[in-house]
Amino acid sequence: MGGETPKYTVEEAIAAMGFGKFQILVLAYAGMGWISEAMEMMLLSFVGPALQSAWDLSSNEESLITSVVFAGMLVGAYTWGIVSDKHGRRKGFIITATVTGGAGFLSALAPNYTSLIILRCLVGLGLGGGPVLSSWFLEFIPTPSRGTWMVIFSAFWTLGTILEASLAWVVMPRLGWRWLLALSSLPSSLLLIFYRVTPESPRYLCLMGRTTEAIDVLEKIARMNGTELPCGTLVSDHQTELQEKSIDPSEDANLLSPRTENATRKGLDSNIGGISSLLVLLSPKLVRSTLLLWVVFFGNAFSYYGLVLLTSELNNGNSKCMPTKVQSQESQDVNYKNVFIASFAEFPGLLIAAATVDRLGRKLSMSAMFFLCCFCLLPLVFHQPEGLTTGLLFGARICITATFTIVYIYAPEIYPTSVRTTGVGIASSVGRIGGILCPLVAVGLVHGCHQTASIVLFEIVIFFSGICVVLFPFETKGRELSDTVSSPKHIAESA
Repeated sequence: MGGETPKYTVEEAIAAMGFGKFQILVLAYAGMGWISEAMEMMLLSFVGPALQSAWDLSSNEESLITSVVFAGMLVGAYTWGIVSDKHGRRKGFIITATVTGGAGFLSALAPNYTSLIILRCLVGLGLGGGPVLSSWFLEFIPTPSRGTWMVIFSAFWTLGTILEASLAWVVMPRLGWRWLLALSSLPSSLLLIFYRVTPESPRYLCLMGRTTEAIDVLEKIARMNGTELPCGTLVSDHQTELQEKSIDPSEDANLLSPRTENATRKGLDSNIGGISSLLVLLSPKLVRSTLLLWVVFFGNAFSYYGLVLLTSELNNGNSKCMPTKVQSQESQDVNYKNVFIASFAEFPGLLIAAATVDRLGRKLSMSAMFFLCCFCLLPLVFHQPEGLTTGLLFGARICITATFTIVYIYAPEIYPTSVRTTGVGIASSVGRIGGILCPLVAVGLVHGCHQTASIVLFEIVIFFSGICVVLFPFETKGRELSDTVSSPKHIAESA
């Protein structure tokens, strides 16, 4: 026993090698996916009003263009999370990039409203794979700097929103909405071009018993970062857990054998997926975190996309309850300008998230921003001058950007590798329900001259989301990622 070979986990290997050139390349690839999703979501602020005028759509038909994207994302986030946990992160995001890019480009050629609705729903289905990329990137980051680098990753979303707002400002008046849809699908195509050089997550490989492949990826990281792997044998949390539970020393040897390792992989393949994964997420050790996370994702999506739509609606003359035709004729330029300006609110939000997430922790940072967002929106219960309205929405968007950024850091941290993308995917799906409903509020109520009711509803949703953050069972700042629900460190943190 004294001469036993040293062992190390993927977590320890990543920590030893640090953040270097390899992670920068992974960040660039995952960030391109985040840019793609942001652009596809942001263009909804421009395409809806343009199509309402071009195709003489009703307010409900305009809202449906946005809602079907979220409906597709609801299904996609759940589906791609399961695919990613069962068949690998790479398979998850290559399928989503193909669906998003293909359907996005074809929507620019849609001959009628019905075909456009179907294609935008498919775009949403592909966009549902966004959590796969964020979880994939997360699994390459050393624990001490995880919060900061995940905020930097989130900056690609902001870059996408500003890029889309700029593109719309230039393209829409000159070339129209079809060109905007076509050009917005290009970032997804870049994911397909560079897919062959992307590595699989070593955490996933190790959990599935594919330790040789995991070591190959870790050795590649070490070479690119100019560092070395720890001495010893690579093991997963699952193997460590089995060894600690073992009483018979002879069983220890068997647990480390390739045959048992392969059986572990097969057992995980058969048990983790679909309904089984959902049951794990709702197990006693995770149920509180899961249910609270669902509420927070719902509140975040409802509020974020609602604020994006409100920026154009309240500054389109709608806050004065003008007739729709007058609104569309008089204020298209103002619409582009104000949405463009409001997009820059995300940069301060990211800076706030970066400054607080590793200092104050995830819970305190999120809850403070939710409550501050309520304060910013409160004056909009009554009609305000256009300049003040833009300023208040700017402040609210700073806050909601910070909470959205931090929850996408917190969510994958509370789940083990075995159900990480499924857990984040399902939470994201619940958030998409908020996205489906928010156009009915942001567009429907404001068009119907019910701005007060709309803002009050946003206030309730945002405040309740902040309360749920306070009730989260534990803080994840500085906490190592776990591989299984029952791993010792996961139990310790969940207690």
